[in-house]
Amino acid sequence: MTETGTGAEVGAEEPPAAGTADAAAGGSAGGSAEASAGTKPKKATTGDRNQSSSLRRALAVLGYVRDHGDGRGVPLGQLADALALNKSTVLRLTGPLLDEHLLDRDRETGWFRLGHGSLRLGQAYLSTLDLRAVAAEHLRRLQREAGETVHLTVWQAPGIVYLDKVEDETNVRMASRVGSRAPAYCTATGKAILAWLPEEAVTEVVAAGLRPVTAWTIADETHLRADLARIRARGYSIDDRENEPEVRCVAAPIFDHTGEVTAALSVSGLTSRMTAARVRTLGPVVAQVGLRISRELGSDRQPG
Repeated sequence: MTETGTGAEVGAEEPPAAGTADAAAGGSAGGSAEASAGTKPKKATTGDRNQSSSLRRALAVLGYVRDHGDGRGVPLGQLADALALNKSTVLRLTGPLLDEHLLDRDRETGWFRLGHGSLRLGQAYLSTLDLRAVAAEHLRRLQREAGETVHLTVWQAPGIVYLDKVEDETNVRMASRVGSRAPAYCTATGKAILAWLPEEAVTEVVAAGLRPVTAWTIADETHLRADLARIRARGYSIDDRENEPEVRCVAAPIFDHTGEVTAALSVSGLTSRMTAARVRTLGPVVAQVGLRISRELGSDRQPG
């Protein structure tokens, strides 16, 4: 059996030149000496706690600018009000962030926005990402929770390729193999990806042919497009015996840091266990796992 995929505010203060703020305010958390073998760890001092608090507040400033910058940036007054800080504290906290170019400040308006140092951090993070590695623990946890086979697939027009597979060896084992291909139109992971791909991808799949694989395969373009619309509305796809007559599957999309769908994960099982009611229960669970993997890949996109 194969997986079936079942107007603008001008800052009152002149922007400080980079490097003039109190760098000590952005000191790193901790600072306690490493405990020697056989001795008790050194208790955190008041200075340690103050530095940790400053770091957390500086990160809150950075996070607020990230989420509310809107291209133009965030005015000092808005930052202070939103974080319940006075303006002088915000200026002190932003000093090290400006020094490291994690933030920039417009010299005319005084508004804060993300700096190129944030971009370098993001690029460094993305360069270390590997989809299979990021998804691995999520897949294992989902398999233990569902008790069924879990797949991870990636898009390869006009179908999908199995990238990973986790199964319970006590159950009937699926014949799907890592590295093998399957159609998109009749597998849950394929439809989960196809539902969020551009129109050109759907056209390509239809042009390649919608051959009936089982008596339940959706082999009509109109019905396929209607199914893709339902998938987008609920956030997950269902393969109801469309690729294997005795197998149901539920799947959800995975988005990368650009917000594009590139992969999907699924739970597959025999129809005797994967009843229609259980599929409806598992659907939102699988969708949430897909979102968590997407978040780790840098995506903030929501299906729908």
